[in-house]
Parts: sequence; C-alpha cells; structure tokens
Amino acid sequence: MAALSPRVPATAAGRRSAEVAVRARPRFEIRRMRADDLDEVMEIERAAFRHPWSAELFRRELEHDWSTILICIEPLTSAAGGRASERIAGFLIYWLVHDEVHILNVATDPQHRRRGIAKFLMSETERRALQAGATLMTLEVRRSNVAALELYRGFDYRAVGVRPNYYVDEGEDAIVMVKELRRFR
Repeated sequence: MAALSPRVPATAAGRRSAEVAVRARPRFEIRRMRADDLDEVMEIERAAFRHPWSAELFRRELEHDWSTILICIEPLTSAAGGRASERIAGFLIYWLVHDEVHILNVATDPQHRRRGIAKFLMSETERRALQAGATLMTLEVRRSNVAALELYRGFDYRAVGVRPNYYVDEGEDAIVMVKELRRFR
C-alpha cells in the first residue's frame, strides 16, 4: 500500500503550527477498491461530476480483469490512538490493456481537494503501469476542466487530439492526452 504525508505550508507565520499539524495529520494510503467501498465512492462521484457514473458501472469495473479502481484513504484513529476506520479521499479508475494504461475516471472528495490526492493517485497509477510493462498512458478530459488539464500537464501528458462532442450531456469536446513511459535502468 502506498502512503503519502500531506504537504504542509511553509510560510514563516505558519511554520510552528504547521509542524504541529504534521504530527496530527494522518498519512494517506492507496489500495484497490473493494465492493464494500462502493457507497462512499459513489458519494465522491456524485459530488465531483454533474453526470456521475452509476453504481452498476463501478460494480462492472470491479469485475473486469483489465480494470483497476484505486482509492486513496485517510486512516482515522480512535481515541486510544489505534486505527479505528478510514475515509476515502479520492479514487482513480484505469484499464491496463497490453502495454497501454487508459485512465477513465479521477475524482477527489471536495473536503480533500488541494491536498495532493489526485497527484498521489496519478503517481501510483504510473508506478503500477511501469511495473506492468506499460509504455503508454492515455486519457480524455473535458476541454473546460482546467484543473485536470493542469494536473495532467504536470505529469507530462500532452494533447494529441480532440474528440468532438465526446461528452454528449453538454456536447463538450474531449482533449485526448498521452504520456509515453520510459523505464530508467
């Protein structure tokens, strides 16, 4: 399971409180989604998208060998200090087909936005893609989704085309983006 400590602001005024916050903040972890995560994942999906996927689509993705749903969790501690439960902060769905990974869906819980959750999920997906021998990563993104476009460009994805009216709900185009993976030896 991959883990991430959230970034802490480095402003001079907030340095001391930030140091305390680091100790108090939980680490985020990534694991594969299980069927019992569906209700919480659906809450995030509905909050993130005007036209969310159905629960049935998520169930089908869980059944396919080529599909992986990663979730980023925030472990919650009990009053006694032990791990009591966890809260899902975001998820990413991808397909691995031959040597290509195709990202289908990325969403972060609104309460966890701007905390690096999507970056953490993207990094873990790329790590898994390399481990599986993938050489290419692809995705489509709404032309109007500036935050997602910036995220993907930050991971060195480049636009290679447009799918007109891809998002039929509003007739919006999708930008097709790709990233070639290189192994470091």
